[in-house]
Amino acid sequence: MGGDFGPHCIVPASLSCLAENSSLHLVLVGQSSLLEQLVAKHSGVDHSRLKIVDAPEMVAMDERPAQALRGKPRSSMRLALEQVRDGNAQACVSAGNTGALMALARQVLKTLPGIDRPAMVTALPTQGAPCLLLDLGANVDCPAAQLYQFAIMGAVAAESLGTEQPRVALLNVGTEEIKGNQQVKLAAALLQQAPGLNYRGFIEGDGLYRGEADVVVCDGFVGNVLLKSSEGLAGMLVAKVEALFRRSVAARIVGAAALPLLRRLRAELNPAQYNGASFLGLQGILVKSHGSAGADGFKAAIRRATQDVEHDLPEQLRSRLGQFLSGDRLSSGADDVTAGDGWSSN
Repeated sequence: MGGDFGPHCIVPASLSCLAENSSLHLVLVGQSSLLEQLVAKHSGVDHSRLKIVDAPEMVAMDERPAQALRGKPRSSMRLALEQVRDGNAQACVSAGNTGALMALARQVLKTLPGIDRPAMVTALPTQGAPCLLLDLGANVDCPAAQLYQFAIMGAVAAESLGTEQPRVALLNVGTEEIKGNQQVKLAAALLQQAPGLNYRGFIEGDGLYRGEADVVVCDGFVGNVLLKSSEGLAGMLVAKVEALFRRSVAARIVGAAALPLLRRLRAELNPAQYNGASFLGLQGILVKSHGSAGADGFKAAIRRATQDVEHDLPEQLRSRLGQFLSGDRLSSGADDVTAGDGWSSN
């Protein structure tokens, strides 16, 4: 029921995914009367692999996490997470309020041993292979121990996707050891001591897009700004290139010849294909779709969730975290789950 377009976008995207993937089963959680009407408009889809769970309440996009936790026990967001907790589903995908989703997920699914807070991760395009960036907004202010935890989880996630010895870096204002705030410097000291971790030091934003690391770690404030700035820049570049080819008759002729390359560029830079951020560190799979994502973007988020299921990402994290997270110095203290009113809700 969340996101800028709600079920009018999510239902068609879900049904399209069912048509593309014959092994996929979906549970739609929300106001059943509305969901049934929208599903009925798509008669050519195999509805035998689709189930609707009624949820009489919903969490608004501007609602405080504490209100979602305490005041809405029958919200679509909570009931969807409970489907995963109770074994009725293997993953949850939501386009709703990020802060409320984070708080509810910590309460319903719980975090893995040794993890204080989950981190949102997604892949960004670079000059080389895509780079995993985390955190993307779930934790806007992170102590060093949490940045350390994020780095370890990002490295394990990259390995699960086939990257051997993933290069891990901390996003910073410079590559020199003296640069950065205290949290980043302390996190660097911890990562330098991590056994078996391929830690490469600090990286700047341009180095990320040159493909100089496979995993880049930052707090959620910086990560969210970087992600949305990247999406805006990609859209602007494509629009400017297309406008150049419309300026004159000669430019249109050249543009017609370059049309296949332009379409490929648009596809590679389209933020929709990278939509869907996995919450790492939970005892269950949860993927957050961008609230402004359209049908193609939400389909990408569903595909991300199925990929996490295929790789059994929580179990891979559980089996690997012990060697990295031992010791009291890595515990930052899990603060109360309701203290998240400042989390990003976009």
